[in-house]
This record gives sequence, C-alpha cells and structure tokens, in this order.
Amino acid sequence: MKSWQIVRLVAGTFVLMSLALGIQGSPVFVNEWWLAFTAFVGANLLQSALTKWCLMETLLRKFGVECGC
Repeated sequence: MKSWQIVRLVAGTFVLMSLALGIQGSPVFVNEWWLAFTAFVGANLLQSALTKWCLMETLLRKFGVECGC
C-alpha cells in the first residue's frame, strides 16, 4: 500500500471506531466523549487538505512506505 492509502485507511477506521464507541445505540458504547475523537480526525483531514501536509504520511515515508504521489 502507498502512504496516502494507509492514511485514508487509518482515518476511516478511527472514525468508524470512535462512532461505535460514542453513539448510545451502539452495542459497544462507552462514552459520548469518543465523538470528540471523530471531530479530531475530521479536523486533521481538513488541515491536511488545506496545507497539503500530513504528519502521519511524513512518518510513514520515514519508515520506508512508498509515497505514490
């Protein structure tokens, strides 16, 4: 996988996981504060789209993952 694909995979997984943990109707509900994590992931995606820089992608490249730009 390319670095941009991994970033999207992790972001999508985090959003779905935090929604499952933060919505009261979910069988794995923990606390509503998990929804703040969803907002955090969304804010980071927005920031990376506007600045064209993503910390996770930079770290993945340092670990040798191909860019795929």
